[in-house]
Amino acid sequence: MTHHEFILAGTGGQGLILAGILLAEAAMLDGRNVVQTQSYGIASRGGLSLAEVIIDDDEIIFQQVRKPDCVLALSEEAATKYEAWTAKGVTLLYDNGLVQPRGGANCHGRGFTRAAADLGSSDSANIVALGALAAGTGSVSLRSLQRAIEARFRPPAREQNLRLLAIGSGLAASV
Repeated sequence: MTHHEFILAGTGGQGLILAGILLAEAAMLDGRNVVQTQSYGIASRGGLSLAEVIIDDDEIIFQQVRKPDCVLALSEEAATKYEAWTAKGVTLLYDNGLVQPRGGANCHGRGFTRAAADLGSSDSANIVALGALAAGTGSVSLRSLQRAIEARFRPPAREQNLRLLAIGSGLAASV
């Protein structure tokens, strides 16, 4: 499949806009066409925040997500807002430490915040979740995501984010 659409949603301050930008940059490094948009409430921390990313080998004509392949939810509000998509076959990937458990074959809870906290970076659940999203969907290569992180961060944050990404890719099973 050459066309992928994603919604990354949660609470302002969780780094989902950054995760969307990194996903888009990785897709460009893979030689793909990309559209990345972002939206957030008037409160920079605490309001609903989301990034939409469309990746395609062909030209992208319509620049809004119409039917996501996967919704990444890092808050209860985001999961509630987008969970109806699961009835249409869309995967809901959520942080099971921040979101109430969801039933159904298309709902996958993972411990993103817990995994980040185990590495001493509880604020970096977005990078763990991004690793799981990328590995689980195959939408971008992990090498390109690593390159995007290497270009954006300086040591020691660079090395820590690469570790978080690797942990996240290991959480992708059955996504």
